[in-house]
Amino acid sequence: MTALDAGALLLRVIAGLTMAAHGYQKLFSGGRIAGTGRWFDSLGMRPGRLHAVAAAGTEVGAGLLLALGLLTPVAGAAFVALMLVAGWTVHRANGFFSVKSGWEYNLILATIGVTLGTTGAGAWSLDGALGLTVMSGAVGFLISALGGLLAGAAQLLIFYRPAAASAQ
Repeated sequence: MTALDAGALLLRVIAGLTMAAHGYQKLFSGGRIAGTGRWFDSLGMRPGRLHAVAAAGTEVGAGLLLALGLLTPVAGAAFVALMLVAGWTVHRANGFFSVKSGWEYNLILATIGVTLGTTGAGAWSLDGALGLTVMSGAVGFLISALGGLLAGAAQLLIFYRPAAASAQ
């Protein structure tokens, strides 16, 4: 195992479990799916309950896939799509910095998804054990970056319907 394998393992596990925990809290903490659905409706992601279930399931699933290093470019694409939608609907108007609820954190997680999708999950991964390393490099980049951007943009185009601004 190389230093790059160790670094990929550390990054995969921390980022993946962080994303999975984010989905878990939508399912089991606070307002749960019902509350998250109402919040999604208020953001303009309609129907809110459908998007709450989809977001929570994708966050848990993609997070666990990334942590395990399984289908890493696909998990990376999910990170990009999730963070594009979150960045656009929640954080865009707040500027860059996360301290003001900006899109800084979204950019970091999306970049981690593309980076690991491109470099591969490393030797200590299920991709490595199963011989799925052919999905790294240019193919991994296309899956994670382009696939994620297309999936996120499609979701916004199809489902994002914010309330019209009130006349002043």
